[in-house]
Parts: sequence; structure tokens; C-alpha cells
Amino acid sequence: MLKRDLRIAHLPVTPLEFINKNIKTTALYAFLFTILFFFVLQKAELSFFLLIPIFMIMSILIFEFSIVSIKSKIRQREREINKEVLFVGRYLLVKLYSGRPLLNALIEISSSKGITAKYIKEIVDDIGTGSTIEDALRNAMNFSPSDKLRKVLFHINNALQLGIDVTKPLESVLEEITKEEEIEIKKYGKKLNTLVIFYMLAAVILPSLGVAIFIVISSFVSFPISLQGLIVFVFFIVVLEFIFMTVFKSVRPMVNL
Repeated sequence: MLKRDLRIAHLPVTPLEFINKNIKTTALYAFLFTILFFFVLQKAELSFFLLIPIFMIMSILIFEFSIVSIKSKIRQREREINKEVLFVGRYLLVKLYSGRPLLNALIEISSSKGITAKYIKEIVDDIGTGSTIEDALRNAMNFSPSDKLRKVLFHINNALQLGIDVTKPLESVLEEITKEEEIEIKKYGKKLNTLVIFYMLAAVILPSLGVAIFIVISSFVSFPISLQGLIVFVFFIVVLEFIFMTVFKSVRPMVNL
């Protein structure tokens, strides 16, 4: 699966090269963390034999993180393609309705901008190297990070194999994807309402009321408020805001109707 994931993520390395590179990187970072824990253990007066399991655990965690980064790259490409797939599909449909052959329409799409256009260019390049249109589309489906683009390519390829007009299946699948994205937007609206409530409580109301109540109580009990304490509180608020910004961004659907 690593070979397939690397190709879907568009990482120009072989599985062996990827593993060799990450083993070296893992060993370096695990060694640096082990040195850090050496001083911690020395300060805590614990046995230095604990450095062996610490090194092994850090090596496993860092290496697993490199594997997860491939999935993250694939997810990022999927979101970018999903944002453009309707535009590319409609552009292809217009070209086909205007009488352009499928191959010419794909070539024109591949010369436009966007990550999906680059993906279409790979199909065109595959055809240029001697593959049939059906084989190039099938190969693209196997290594597509986007289910929506895979669905479009499947209907085009299926129409070609059956020898029927491509425009009708393509128009049907584009309508289906449009409805799916409308549903995604409605679901996002419901999620957003819930997240906004949590944001107002955790990042607006509780910090402001908490500070006010803390100041009032501290004035009665003569509890000193140091500058370090205020800096820690501000840092906590900044981290909380960043977390909410990340959550809002992650749940937002990448659609472009």
C-alpha cells in the first residue's frame, strides 16, 4: 500500500527510498530527543537505562508520523481536487456539447490552471505514450485521491466501453455531485452552529467572565497577580483561538458550486 499511497500523494520517490530517508531522519530526531531526556533523567536522578526504551519509543513515533504525513498529503490533494472537480466536469461537458472529441477536450483542460488540470494532463500524457483512452482513464481512477473525480472518470470510461455518448452520463454524474455538495453545505451549516456555540462559551464568555471574577476575588483575598501569570493566561487564550481556527478550517467542505 505504501507504493500506491506515494503515487496518489504525488511524492516522486520509491517505497525503498522513502523508507531509507525516513529511517535516517527518525534516527537523528530520536537521538536528539534521547539527549534531551538524558538531562531530564539526570536532573530527576533516575536510571540511564531508561534511555533505551525512550529511544525506541521516539523512533517508532517519529517514523509513524512520517507515514501519517503521506495520508495528510493525500487528504490535502483530495480537498483541492474536490473544490475544482465540478468546474472541470462542466468545462468538459461544454466542450463535448460543442462537438469537440473527448481527447481534444481533455487536452484543452490539461492546459488550464489548477491541480485538477494537472491531473488531467497526466491522463493526456499517458495517452500520448501509447495507452488507450480507456486504459489511461482506468489508471487515473486507481490513483485518484478524490472519490468525486474517480466517479466522473468512471462514468466517462464506462460510456466509452459501452460505445455510447459520453455527455449524458457525464451530465448525470455532475448533477449527482452537485446534490452531494449541497448536502455537504447543509451539514456544514449544522456543524458550524454547534462550533460557534462552543466557541462563544470557551473562547469568549468563559475567559472574559473568568478574568473579571478572578480580579474581584483576588482583590478581596489580597492575592497578587504577577506578570508571568497574565502572560500564561494570554498564551492559553491564543492557543485556544488557534485550535478553534483549525477546527473551523478542517470541517469546512471544499466545494465550489
